[in-house]
Amino acid sequence: MATPENKLAFDGGWEYDPAPEGVEHIRAKKRYGLYIGGKFVAAEKGRTFDTINPATEEKLARVAQASELDVDKAVKAARKAYTGPWGRMKASERGKYIFRIARIMQERAREFAAIESLDGGKPIRESRDVDVPLAAAHFFYYAGWADKLEYAFPGRKAKSLGVAGQVIPWNFPLLMAAWKLAPALACGNTAVLKPAETTPLTALKLAEVIADADLPPGVVNIITGAGDTGAAIVNHPGVDKVAFTGSTGVGRIIQKALAGTNKKYTLELGGKAANIIFADAAIDQAVEGIVNGIFFNQGHVCCAGSRLFVQEAVAEEVIQKLKDRMETLIVGDPLDKNTDIGAINSSMQLEKIQSYLEIGQQEGGTMHQSSCSVPETGYWCRPTIFTGVSQSNRVVQEEIFGPVLAIQTFRTFDEALSKANNTPYGLSGGVWTDKGAKIFKMTQSVRAGVVWANTFNKFDPSSPFGGYKESGVGREGGLHGLDAYVKLGV
Repeated sequence: MATPENKLAFDGGWEYDPAPEGVEHIRAKKRYGLYIGGKFVAAEKGRTFDTINPATEEKLARVAQASELDVDKAVKAARKAYTGPWGRMKASERGKYIFRIARIMQERAREFAAIESLDGGKPIRESRDVDVPLAAAHFFYYAGWADKLEYAFPGRKAKSLGVAGQVIPWNFPLLMAAWKLAPALACGNTAVLKPAETTPLTALKLAEVIADADLPPGVVNIITGAGDTGAAIVNHPGVDKVAFTGSTGVGRIIQKALAGTNKKYTLELGGKAANIIFADAAIDQAVEGIVNGIFFNQGHVCCAGSRLFVQEAVAEEVIQKLKDRMETLIVGDPLDKNTDIGAINSSMQLEKIQSYLEIGQQEGGTMHQSSCSVPETGYWCRPTIFTGVSQSNRVVQEEIFGPVLAIQTFRTFDEALSKANNTPYGLSGGVWTDKGAKIFKMTQSVRAGVVWANTFNKFDPSSPFGGYKESGVGREGGLHGLDAYVKLGV
């Protein structure tokens, strides 16, 4: 692997041979219906839309577009399953079904990973090594809790809510589906899930897994569509719980829509995570953590470390090493195992990122991009950093959702803390130092739901995830993820 130490040799003509992941093993359809009541069915109004490969702009499949009629049909199917076989089933038996889903996902992991990279544009290494294994791990984890809820909530009686309406984003399509479905099913609920319109394929492949696992019809319904479809799920009177991951703007709309209703809800929204590097940190490790936190995932995670605060004494060293490391990153075919940075998910998202690059320069920031080449076809953005920016700059304050990093310096602990907290978001953060006391003091003071120490973007199904302020309401993962799907009595 190329590193800053052999950068000259790398720039002097070294190239990796292509190492593409094969796609011949994928069992994909050219047309997909809605998964309702245990069957794939056409949309009531017959409308469809295309999902495309963002790396090539080629059509992958034609997908049904659900209307309010389809949402109503899906909710009724979920209610029938809830009051019928799923609701009457022993908790231990429900756990076996969830476990079976996890096992089948593992068996088809290679197929899931390839589809995720084709449809979403993320590098196959991330799909293969993070998304798919972690999605299966969530089903395994919650399968174990299905018949142990009395231990999750000692002294309380946990009762399922009913029908959960779940809307997920495009950045982690399969993983977000697992985050939502696994705890809902473990608690005895049924679900209507809508994936993002630009990345529906792994959710539809998951529907095939659910069918093969022989879940009773209607326990899980997966319907596809755009914002109108998601709104219909949120507003449907037959939905008892709403779970949404997406933008803060849409989250506000959902909160207003649910005000005055009895529906429970969890919202996992935007973020503008701060990575704080102190002078006593292991610099090379920190630089790699920065790259992992913002570039390897194209900045397509709400918890991406898109703000970097570096102590003045090491700022010049960190920035230079970061620039050197950026030159070794490969932007290209998501299916190539050499690729570090894949395609931007859609033309609309690329336009948004490009607009922020212009804004950052107009506001006085100094922009530096990797000199790497990018393919001529598809949606691409080179890894980018901004220096010379202030707290009031939009690239510092607003979520970009792209491989764009804003860098500022600080002198003291209190200054770093003040800058880190000076944002409307509070989803995640990171601190890099060799002093344990400094880690504890910073992690207790940063207003973020998750703070990593000397690492970044590490997840586990047993750990809760969620934010403060405009980053959301509630938690997912771990015991907290169960709490969102039950009513507790005495």
